[in-house]
Amino acid sequence: MRVSDPALASATAWIEVSREALVHNLALFRGLLGAVPILAVVKANAYGHGAIQVARVCQQEGVAMLGVHSAPEAMELRGGGITAPILIMGYLTPDQVAAVADPSTHVLASTVEVLDALAGHSRRLGVALPVHVKVDTGTHRQGVVPGEAAAFATAARERGLAVVGIATHFADIEDTTDHSYALRQMERFAGAVAAVRKAVGAVPFVHAACSAAALLFRQADFSLVRIGISLYGHWPSKETHLSWLLAHGRDGVSLVPALSLRVRIGQVKEVAAGSPIGYGRTFRPTRDTVVAVLPVGYAEGYPRALSNRAHALVQGRLAPVIGRVCMDIVMLDVTDVPGVRVGDVATLLGRDGDERVSAEEVAELAGTINYEILARLSPALPRVMT
Repeated sequence: MRVSDPALASATAWIEVSREALVHNLALFRGLLGAVPILAVVKANAYGHGAIQVARVCQQEGVAMLGVHSAPEAMELRGGGITAPILIMGYLTPDQVAAVADPSTHVLASTVEVLDALAGHSRRLGVALPVHVKVDTGTHRQGVVPGEAAAFATAARERGLAVVGIATHFADIEDTTDHSYALRQMERFAGAVAAVRKAVGAVPFVHAACSAAALLFRQADFSLVRIGISLYGHWPSKETHLSWLLAHGRDGVSLVPALSLRVRIGQVKEVAAGSPIGYGRTFRPTRDTVVAVLPVGYAEGYPRALSNRAHALVQGRLAPVIGRVCMDIVMLDVTDVPGVRVGDVATLLGRDGDERVSAEEVAELAGTINYEILARLSPALPRVMT
């Protein structure tokens, strides 16, 4: 394939992100959700896609809020000129609260210690900082139990904070086609929401839905929906896709993957049949073989578990990964791809011509999930919005 972007003239490996795909996926969810606002989750470097670049697109497309996990992620967005409201969903130290919390940066709180830090900062600023109450309805990680949600919200208000949200998270909605546990979580959450509203009044942002819930359950929409993995064009799991098919009898959801991982071929060499290739001599070709050497490896987030198992694309054709994936090198068998030269571009994730290497198939080969394949792509790789 040809690379026309001048920003990539000196790059050996990079990530391309399709703006068109992101906009398409947002439009798809707006069609499902109607008027319910969207929180676009851009934590973990926007699932490997580039936090600032994706946040800019989401801001331009009018999402209600952006979701991050940590204070450094929020600071990165603000430093990149992002002005949209941000929800920080992970733990904050008191120093981090002082560094990032402001009227447009909301905090999802689970502990009194975070409330105290927010209250102190709120007094210094002279404003009531926005807080969302995190309710643990059965995942048993962050959050207060449903029976304590109203008291926690009251404690936040008594400290001078603005209780503007209440949220929960599903435990297994992506892992099964039996959603009875998720439905019980929704019942617990509805009870907590009612108690919080009775204690502190109206709460504008009530949210439980992740991508899977947004696809499957309209009763989980409430007044804000968090879209993560599916913003980037991926089903959360095979079970989520199957649940959709069982409910609707057809596909009807055309998520478009946004990311491609490209790398220039650094060397092309001929290796005789039977000669060992790579560390541990784990691969010996049964024929004279043309090998393409790529300057990328597990340090860039391409899993070592793909050794001798995966394929890349060269000139739109499948080329097997041979030998062990090294820290900074991957080898391909390009014997059946004519005319491969140094500087040609290989695709390790994404589409080239009519063929595509998906995050899902790579994840299956590596024994993990599409989330991890995407999120572990090195932040050092240049991201280009196409």
